[in-house]
Amino acid sequence: MAKQNVAEQFVDILVRAGVERLYGVVGDSLNPVVDAVRRNPAIDWIHVRHEEAAAFAAGAEAQLTGKLAACAGSCGPGNLHLINGLYDAHRSMAPVLALASHIPSSEIGLGYFQETHPDQLFRECSHYSELISHPSQMPRLLQTAIQHAIGRGGVSVVSLPGDIASRPAPEKSIEHALVTTRPTVRPGDAEIDRLVGMIDEADRVTLFCGSGTAGAHAEVMQFAERIKSPVGHALRGKEWIQYSNPYDVGMSGLLGYGAAYEATNQCDLLILLGTDFPYNAFLPDDAKIAQVDVRPEHLGRRSKLDLAVWGDVRETLRCLIPRVRAKADRRFLDKMLKKHADALEGVIRAYTRKVEKHVPVHPEYVASVLDELADEDAVFTVDTGMNNVWAARYLTPNGRRRIVGSFSHGSMANALPQAIGAQFIDRGRQVVSMSGDGGFSMLMGDFLTLVQYDLPVKIVLFNNSSLSMVELEMLVAGLPPYGTANHDTDFAAVARAAGAFGVRVEKPKQLAGALKEAFRHKGPALVDVVTDPNALSIPPKIRAEMVTGFALSASKIVLDGGVGRMVQMARSNLRNVPKP
Repeated sequence: MAKQNVAEQFVDILVRAGVERLYGVVGDSLNPVVDAVRRNPAIDWIHVRHEEAAAFAAGAEAQLTGKLAACAGSCGPGNLHLINGLYDAHRSMAPVLALASHIPSSEIGLGYFQETHPDQLFRECSHYSELISHPSQMPRLLQTAIQHAIGRGGVSVVSLPGDIASRPAPEKSIEHALVTTRPTVRPGDAEIDRLVGMIDEADRVTLFCGSGTAGAHAEVMQFAERIKSPVGHALRGKEWIQYSNPYDVGMSGLLGYGAAYEATNQCDLLILLGTDFPYNAFLPDDAKIAQVDVRPEHLGRRSKLDLAVWGDVRETLRCLIPRVRAKADRRFLDKMLKKHADALEGVIRAYTRKVEKHVPVHPEYVASVLDELADEDAVFTVDTGMNNVWAARYLTPNGRRRIVGSFSHGSMANALPQAIGAQFIDRGRQVVSMSGDGGFSMLMGDFLTLVQYDLPVKIVLFNNSSLSMVELEMLVAGLPPYGTANHDTDFAAVARAAGAFGVRVEKPKQLAGALKEAFRHKGPALVDVVTDPNALSIPPKIRAEMVTGFALSASKIVLDGGVGRMVQMARSNLRNVPKP
């Protein structure tokens, strides 16, 4: 049997850790690893057009599966392109291993062609970033990197010079057992006792939930029923907590809707469950706050805490539910449910007025029809910007659908490459990219990746020929929009020229048929919808420090968005509210 080289051993360890794909762009320093992948039937090389797309795709795969995913870039500019997608993966707690191949080891530090120092450059967006300087070092270093990515939830980066990758591997390398799942963390009894006391003493308790409630839907509902608490959520908590929720009061923050703001600001005790919600202007100043999070570094960095609880949300609630005193008074809950329903009814009336005849097409209408027609187990990837608003207000979660976006890092151009990673997991599952024309055009080259691999991703392009969220930000600052206009491009024609299905929608009556046709198409498809550039969004609660200058600049052009099928749930929940 021929002796392995370092690259082959590297790839074998990735396979043993459960990696099935390595996303990247080939290059000289990376060639030994790519060749090792070619000869290993257990792993595939996925050739993207831009390394940023590779990192986004790996991050989406890791978020959707919970398993380690991997990407790679060649020396210098190649691996530098990874950095934005790695920041997103790291801030999303997605376990990703990034290979940053490097210049020849003998030239490091001498200003060689394409020289950078990747082991230093990636430290801010990783738990672990180290350079392999000798073949015997590689197995232990790579295994350590894998443990960091999986164990701590985030990115690890391994820098590997191309010449070392080609050298013979050590004959007897140490093979450690690899961690492939994270343990649950239970809080200490002292913290549980203190939290029980705070809950029992409070008359009005509100739960505000983030992505840390994944897998804890049943426990959150049981807990809310026991203490008669309204339940709000952040954007990353939507897919985990909004469905089948009779205590739902919507979402808070700049993209929010409903009564979540009132519920979080009119309670005696606010309990933050698995959320690193960044907008402290929307959090109360005069209520007690307890926070439960599996990441201790998240505790208290957004607001003053009266109690910090380090633990997994589900395990914490399992400890709390049998110990807290059941509350009988649901007046606060019922008041918030009514406020929520009233708020949604108001925006629904504004939204539904002649919307099916409005040209250019309302983006809210596009999102509403998409929500109705998409599969019940669809994966949605969502571009940053106004698409976040439409996803937050119109996509109806049900426990089977998934929603992935750059919700913590806030990068443009994330939806298309994340859809690539999502579709490779399961070609038979519907994957829909909700893209804006700005984000799509930024990494449009990777539309060719869909075509090359015949990935059946469906891109629904909200094309208003502008950077509309940036326009909103300028209006907030009291500034006239400038530098935000995009060229009016027929992206459907671009899709057809690339060899994919493409259809352009300019009138509302064309929309449903175009979406159905795209969904029936077996390969990649793009539906280019010309949408109203004046359809912007405002927060559900406005204070001067949140939107300074907004009313002066935008009061005549801002349209309140609707909220799709959520109003039906709000109406249903009101049945539990006693009539006065």
